[in-house]
Amino acid sequence: MFWILLVFVFITSILATDECVLNIQPSSSCESANWDGFLGYECCESAFEEYLSALAIHANQTGSVFLNSSQQQSCRPLLEGSNGRNLLSCGVEKLVTGSGSCSDFSLTDVANKLQSWLTGLEQDCELLESRNTCSSCYERWQKIGAMTVNSSVEETEICRFAVLVLMVTRKITDRKLVQAVYQCLGQNQNQDSYHEHRKKMSTGIWILIGGLVGIMIMVITTLWIFFRKSFTEHKDGMCMLDSPFPKELTTKLTVKDIYTATNDLKASNFIGEGNAGKVYKGVLANGQNVAIKHIVNDCEKETYVREITNLSHVKHPNLVRLLDYCEGEGECFLVYELCHWGNLSEWLFSKDKSITWIQRLQIAVDCARGLWFLHTYPGGCIVHRDIKPTNILLNMNFQAKLADFGLSKIIDTGLSHVSSEVRGTFGYVDPEYQKNSRVNPSGDVYSFGIVLLQLLSGQRVINIDLQRPMPIGKMVE
Repeated sequence: MFWILLVFVFITSILATDECVLNIQPSSSCESANWDGFLGYECCESAFEEYLSALAIHANQTGSVFLNSSQQQSCRPLLEGSNGRNLLSCGVEKLVTGSGSCSDFSLTDVANKLQSWLTGLEQDCELLESRNTCSSCYERWQKIGAMTVNSSVEETEICRFAVLVLMVTRKITDRKLVQAVYQCLGQNQNQDSYHEHRKKMSTGIWILIGGLVGIMIMVITTLWIFFRKSFTEHKDGMCMLDSPFPKELTTKLTVKDIYTATNDLKASNFIGEGNAGKVYKGVLANGQNVAIKHIVNDCEKETYVREITNLSHVKHPNLVRLLDYCEGEGECFLVYELCHWGNLSEWLFSKDKSITWIQRLQIAVDCARGLWFLHTYPGGCIVHRDIKPTNILLNMNFQAKLADFGLSKIIDTGLSHVSSEVRGTFGYVDPEYQKNSRVNPSGDVYSFGIVLLQLLSGQRVINIDLQRPMPIGKMVE
């Protein structure tokens, strides 16, 4: 009991809400700006600009461009405007350290590694007031993304904002210029090309509409024929998925890329197997190490779709990152970051592996942080429903990451639970959930408590003793 109390006190102190490090005033205005698609909701403009300015001031004082996840969470109360829009749902949650690319850069790193982009942006944006047009500034902003050829759209956006934050730190006293830059980049107002485009659109608009209607009829007819054919092929075992995937997750890999990365799913690259399919390690064309889940059973379509829809927009250092997905005839693939040290179960129960008490404590803290992020996610509470050692992976730095969201459920904001059939792994399922079939965060907390007991005791959840089988909960009592 002493060790359990010690772990509880330590984790509570880690997760305690600190004072926000940013001097930011909540905004009540509702103005729209998308920052070239970075902001996903309306009513984000004023609050987001205020956040960027506060970030620049903080960077001037500390040298760090972005906040870490704990610092950002501590600012949550200040990021809730009186209009009801939580700024964390606008896109700010992506501007956090540990997100890859330029997220961990300091101001010095930005000045040294991105100097050419910074200089160009400063020169072109300083002309905003004199030229009364933002075309040069905006075009320079877009070109910053071209420096990372193999990076995702989100990673290049982070590099852009890193450059912008450093520029604002240097111009923070010139409030008028900073506001003009925000207006130009946020509203995406390339005024010269806009007016020219509008003149062209005014000529022959009805002819264009008539042509589009004709094309739509042809496309609908073609799609009807195609899907009718696909339905027939489904009877022969073809992978039939409706592809209800988020628009922000655009697949770039092909089935050929997957087979090349895994050497045709070679047995030596096999690293594990779950309910949905086998998992293989591989190396993409850009040299990135990945883990690839191979799904061949059409009955697991729900798992495939749920993992993509739930994970595509969720990013946190203690969650395994979904990088891409791919569909083929009769098979589907999910591509994740590779966690080189395997899962926690291998380290707890293997005879030739061992972990120190400090490592066990850090793993517990990492898991708690990941669960806290899921349960307090602005878009709705995400309940994992299958927390156990085999679903806790360890990366190169021995950092714990929660994995396998195939059973996860999202609870809309304002609801305390949703009803669902009982799913999970025997020994880790909350008894209350087994009785009432209500999915809520407490089920994950119960499962996490069992994992904590295993970290302390090194015992399996069920004692494999044919004479006296006993669950780990009873053993502790």
